[in-house]
Amino acid sequence: MKTPDLTDPRSRHRLIAVLAALVAVLVLAGIGVYGLITGPPTSNGSTGSGPVATRPSHPAPTTTRLPVVAASDDPETFARNVATALFAWDTASGFMPLDFTSVILTVGDPSGVEQAGLASDIATYLPNRDAWIELRQYATAQHLTIDDAYVPDAWDTAVTQAQPGQLAEGTVAYTVEGTRHREGLWNDETVTSEHPVAFTVFIVCAPTYDTCHLLRLSQLDNPLR
Repeated sequence: MKTPDLTDPRSRHRLIAVLAALVAVLVLAGIGVYGLITGPPTSNGSTGSGPVATRPSHPAPTTTRLPVVAASDDPETFARNVATALFAWDTASGFMPLDFTSVILTVGDPSGVEQAGLASDIATYLPNRDAWIELRQYATAQHLTIDDAYVPDAWDTAVTQAQPGQLAEGTVAYTVEGTRHREGLWNDETVTSEHPVAFTVFIVCAPTYDTCHLLRLSQLDNPLR
């Protein structure tokens, strides 16, 4: 095969065009894998410690329909139910981020005072619409395993310092610690990632309401301790 004459401007231009096309393909492939494994950045702009893709021996169950936050009058049980539903989503389910947001808003404070703030909180836990569409190409799904849920010391301090009537009776905070599991397909191979997470849910229960309701969420990975 004849070696191209790189002193010829036309040959150099063709070579540059070919190299540029190869680089573009490699960059797009890298973005696909990185997005699948790390997902959207956390609230402080960091994607965490870069988990490694692995082949799962037992693929985790994925969401085939919208999750439900089970009602409870027990604060810790309700906090765990909220946390589980908050992280349970599947881009291949046919639903969009707003559908999963509505699931959490359903158990919000009936007074509506915190609904706008809660909606904003939830949005930081979910991929935005563009990221969701990108992740859908890889059938990306997510779920949470909870390691611990507890009333943080900082909440006891906040209650002590609150002015009379500032907090509704039965208002409490629970910090949840666990592991976010994410799975998807890459070149017909199942890949997974795991990332530790921590956050605080603020809820109100009896005697204000017969069953617990969600008030707000802390920033992801910036919980009360």
